[in-house]
This record gives sequence, C-alpha cells and structure tokens, in this order.
Amino acid sequence: MVELDEVFETSTMIRDENLDVRTITMGISLLDCCDSDLDALCDRIYRKITTSAKDLVRVGDEIGLDFGIPVINKRVAVTPVSIIGASACKNRRDFVKIAETLEKAALNTGVNFIGGYSALVQKGMSAAEKMLIESIPHALSETERVCSSVSLASTKTGIDMDAVKLMGSVIKETAEATKDRDSIGCAKLVVFCNPSDDNPFMAGAFHGITETDTVINVGVSGPGVVKKAVSRARGESFEVLCETIKKTAFKVTRVGQLVAKEASRRLNVPFGIVDLSLAPTPAVGDSIADIIQEMGVECVGAPGTTAALAILNDQVKKGGVMASSYVGGLSGAFIPVSEDRSMAYAAEIGALTLEKLEAMTCVCSVGLDMVPIPGDTSAETISGIIADEMAIGMINQKTTAVRIIPVCGKKAGDRAEFGGLLGSSPIMPVSRYGCRDFIDRGGRIPAPIHSFKN
Repeated sequence: MVELDEVFETSTMIRDENLDVRTITMGISLLDCCDSDLDALCDRIYRKITTSAKDLVRVGDEIGLDFGIPVINKRVAVTPVSIIGASACKNRRDFVKIAETLEKAALNTGVNFIGGYSALVQKGMSAAEKMLIESIPHALSETERVCSSVSLASTKTGIDMDAVKLMGSVIKETAEATKDRDSIGCAKLVVFCNPSDDNPFMAGAFHGITETDTVINVGVSGPGVVKKAVSRARGESFEVLCETIKKTAFKVTRVGQLVAKEASRRLNVPFGIVDLSLAPTPAVGDSIADIIQEMGVECVGAPGTTAALAILNDQVKKGGVMASSYVGGLSGAFIPVSEDRSMAYAAEIGALTLEKLEAMTCVCSVGLDMVPIPGDTSAETISGIIADEMAIGMINQKTTAVRIIPVCGKKAGDRAEFGGLLGSSPIMPVSRYGCRDFIDRGGRIPAPIHSFKN
C-alpha cells in the first residue's frame, strides 16, 4: 500500500524539478473485435475503444488535481492491428481504414495518442502483415494521433532482414508523405528488437496478446529530480553516486505507483505495470544529457558518456523495482535527441554523433530515438542503421529501437522543428558509405547461440 506521506516528500520535486507522470496508458484488447467484414470490424473497434476509455482523460485530469501530480498524457494502446485486420483487410487501403477508425476513437475519447498500428514480424511476414507495413506511410500521413510500430527482431528468433529492408523504404515514404511538416510522420513510427507487450510510451506502445482485456500502465519520469540529486553528490565516489540515484528513483517510482493504483481503482480496470523510465522533454532542466554532464562528463558524447549512462540506467532500475508492485515496459533512461534540449545542443556542436549514440544504446533502455537525418539518406542506409540497432538488441538480450527521421529537403546542420514534447534538433550527418549489397541479401539473420534456452 502506498501511503500519502511518501508522496508528500516529492512536493519539491514536482514544483521545482519537473517531476511528472508522463502517461497513463490504457491497454485494450481488440481480439474480440475480429470480423471478416471490414465495416463490422471497424465498428466493433470504435465501440470497444470508446466504451473502455471513455473516462480515461477525465480520471487522469482529476488525479492530477487531487494529488497535485502533473499527468501529462493520457493514451491508449491496442492489440497489433495486423492481427486484428488479417481476415478483413484485402489491401493497404483497408488497413488505412482501420487507422482512420483508431483516429476517430482517439478524438472521441480525447487521448493524446493511440498506439498499436503494429506488426510483429521478427520471424517473417504474413501477407496481412506486409500489407499493414506498406500502408504505414498513408496511415500516418492521414491521421494525427495514430502511432505505429513494427517488431523486426528478437533474441529468440533473429532478425528478419526482408522486413528490415522494407522498413527502410517505408520510413522514406512516410517522410515524403509528411514533408510539409519536417517529415513528422516518422516521429510516430518506431521499429523494435525485443519489444515489450506493456510499454506505455509512444510511439512504440501496443497491447500484447498475452495481456488481459483492459489494463492500466503508467510511465513516470523525473530527469530533473535525478539531476538535482546527482548535483548533491558532486565529487563523491561512485558508490555514493549510485546510491543517490537509486534512492531518488525509488521516490520517483512511488509517485507512479500511487497514480497507477488510483487510476486503476477509479476506472475499474486492472493495474498492469509502472514503467520507471527517465524520459526527457525539451523543457530546461528536464534532460538526460544534463544528468550525464552533472556526473562529470564535460558534454554528452565525450569519453565517459556510455559508462555514465550505464550507471544511470542500472541504478534507476534497481531503485524503481523495489518501489512498485509490478515494474515493466522499458524502464530505464531514454536518449531521444530532439526531445532533450541538451542532447540536441550536443549534436549541434558536434560532441554527439550518430556513432556515439549507437554505442550509448548498448546500455540504455531503448535505442536511436528521435534522430533527424538528411532527407536524401538512401533507404538502404536507413535499413543498415536499423540492422545495426537490431543486432545490438538481439545479442544483448535487450530492447532496442529506431525512431529515425529523414527530413525531406534538409541536410546535415539544418534544423528540424517538430513542436511540443517532440522538440527540435539539428540534422545529424550519416556516413557517406553505403551497405546496399548487404541489405539486398534478404532472408533472416539467425538468433545468437545464447538464445537457445528453454
């Protein structure tokens, strides 16, 4: 049981250090909506979402007011649409109609985003899954709140390189379809290795098929709180530094546990998990890069950055896991470039490169996130970047992801503006050397030897 006095300790964190509950996400199973008739399917999807999530926004706002804890986003995640639409969809346009239904349901309920326009193809693509993937550029350009994700790899199955190659082209097409807005459609599209079934964060949230009918998952975030705590440990040993981060993560996660349990009670929906990730925003003082620099690294991207991020990620998990009944999702530290003001600045001055970001993804919670690259980057190069990141996740038995944005009409050094929580960033340069022959091989990269455990 979470006691209120445990939360009152955090009043300064909320007031002065940007502590917030980043999202309350309701997972909704659409398995009972399946129908071979597309119109009937869309009607069932709309009714299921609008009935289940009708009070989500109101309850989230009320909890924020009652406890004085900012609840920034209210979101919905649904069963991967490639599964739900398999029997009804005969072409790409049919899948886009489901995306439009999701958009309509999101508008009706008032949620910020709805995730689950997704396919899980880490071992191969069915005809329906390939159709959904090919429909993504149209779906994301014709909707505002729909988010899409595709699982391309896992430690157990290896990497589906046919899907990796296809996604390079799909990302390029999505960028072109939204080129009037700095290719923002790609900000709603992420590819995964080892995705989580209960991730509350967008764009990668979907409701896994092993989940219950409806569930409440909460993502809590407090980079500013951790930075303040780390500053008080300046000059201390690594032991003191780690203990400081761990204790702070415990307090931050307690806030998420309180909100999750209260939302579950008020909505009469089972509590799923608390995702204790540190997710930055463009706000001053709400930065993962600032924490790393407070640890003693001159600028994020300098030598020592990866080690500092490894400390942060591990201690956040150790502190948070003791503070919640159920911990899940991604849980750790996010490093999105455009969403983190100091990360974007490091990229602007050349301290942070794409290659260093890739190294950092070996120890953080996700991967290459919100990285703008030149619009003329080839589809094969994008596929190569994805393949590298999938390999890191597969070999290291962790979740990795790529949310990369080839900004049409812009080159390295120009600036992309996405607005709101998505922020802005300089366009980061990409290696001028290609990998076409590698990507064109096709097939599947086998799972690593250590995957054979049962």
